[in-house]
Amino acid sequence: MVRHGGQILIDQLAIHGCDRVFCVPGESYLAALDGLHAHNRIQTITCRQEGGAAMMADAYGKLTGKPGICFVTRGPGATNASSGVHVAFQDSTPMILFVGQVAREAMEREAFQEIDCRRMFGEMAKWVGQIDNIHRIPEYVAHAWHTALAGRPGPVVLALPEDVLSSQAEVEDARPAVPVHTGVSAAQTTAVRAMLDAAERPLIVAGGGGWSAQCARLIGAFAEANHIPVCTSFRCQDYIDNRNRAYVGHTGIAISTALAQAFADCDLLISVGSRLGELTTRDYGLISIPNPKPKLIHVHAGAEELGRVYRPDLAINASANAFLEALSNIEVANNERFQAWCETGRAAFEAELVPEPTPGDVRLEDIICWLRENLPEDAIICSGAGNYSAWIHRYYTFKDYRTQLAPTSGSMGYGVAAAVAAKATFPHRTVVSIAGDGCFMMTAQEMATAVQHSLPVIFIVANNNMFATIRMYQEQRYPGRPSATSLTNPDFAAMAASFGAHGERIGSSEQFPAAFARAQAAGRTALIELPTDPEALSPRLKMSALKPRLIATP
Repeated sequence: MVRHGGQILIDQLAIHGCDRVFCVPGESYLAALDGLHAHNRIQTITCRQEGGAAMMADAYGKLTGKPGICFVTRGPGATNASSGVHVAFQDSTPMILFVGQVAREAMEREAFQEIDCRRMFGEMAKWVGQIDNIHRIPEYVAHAWHTALAGRPGPVVLALPEDVLSSQAEVEDARPAVPVHTGVSAAQTTAVRAMLDAAERPLIVAGGGGWSAQCARLIGAFAEANHIPVCTSFRCQDYIDNRNRAYVGHTGIAISTALAQAFADCDLLISVGSRLGELTTRDYGLISIPNPKPKLIHVHAGAEELGRVYRPDLAINASANAFLEALSNIEVANNERFQAWCETGRAAFEAELVPEPTPGDVRLEDIICWLRENLPEDAIICSGAGNYSAWIHRYYTFKDYRTQLAPTSGSMGYGVAAAVAAKATFPHRTVVSIAGDGCFMMTAQEMATAVQHSLPVIFIVANNNMFATIRMYQEQRYPGRPSATSLTNPDFAAMAASFGAHGERIGSSEQFPAAFARAQAAGRTALIELPTDPEALSPRLKMSALKPRLIATP
């Protein structure tokens, strides 16, 4: 059958199991848009800015385990989309970004909106390619799909010259992609058992890409049965049911004092899937480099991550699922000896859930605790970056896998876009986006995407009229000299109404439950604005209590 390149391309995506794409349309890939018109099984989500579209694709990849698909045009479209590609790379999320490109005969002339995708995306993608031959479209798409999922998952970028997409040919389709999994040897399983039998205070860290609901069940059952405490890496709090008696909290920016001490006291650290990056290890301060103080078992699907920063006592190149299946068959000798150690960690975590009062009539601890107690277990909480997220990290308990969508890269605006993708992917689940005013405005236009596609996301905007994280650092390092961090914001409730959404603003914490009920009852996209006190910088920190940090002067 003779088809144009755009139809061939979309047919390949359908063969590999794609059911949804996110895009901002562009003339450089009109043939691919025409291909989408013919596929009723593939839903096209039209977005308002390419950064938001790419973040939606990342969120889809996190939620489903399949590559999130995004289409953008060349030049400005590609540069805008790069923010989402960076999120996917640092979060190890499978994703394929297709970039419309100038025709082959115009390349290397700085044609209209021309950009060299290989040079631009080379440092933030697993592979960057360009399809210069229509007959190789099936090959390239299959390779992109495999690469996005193999080893450490991540983003792939494919450039699509306009004339390749518009030309026609008779091309054989590729077979569906076959998942590739790394495994655990019998010798490695024996070594893990021996190290656990010799340990007195083991600690497991769960995180990274390639996780699954099955992984969450396996690690929860093993840890609870053997009284081995489990913590999660930065923004992977939903990798284990937080009600599990072995769960002891999360590492990262807002790590508790007790959990930080547990890292210092443990004699065996088992990292499953996590790279043990900067934020997970509190600026690389929790674990000594290059030789960790506790014995280290490092499990990662990407061989290049093993030994990259830390020298493990046992390195296992395996997916989290393969390792946890092997781990579940291990019988730990005399595991009762871990019980007091695990209970101490659990008690400290539960103590952190008790809210500390912060200034203002609308207090984020009240809001998050109410959501914790009243949302369904499978509700999806989406957030981006900012001090407001510390309240989520501390007070919300995640009960099911993939109920947290938040970027480890700390990208502002992510939670707004991710919520749109989450509701499109799981329309029957409650989806709540929580953002600060600065974070929300980064991708606020995607609220129009939610309205257009009839997605009843509930957006919560904590408004303190400033970039609070940066203001906090300013007051610590340059006290009394704020610069570029104050914000003048719109009336967010009125803004939501102008989009066709339900919008309202509350004046106190006590008004929130009724406002949330009205947002749910509206049956459409909704926004609740929370005017918060600038004095409340974090769950523990007040603006007036900041102590200047001495900065060395060159």
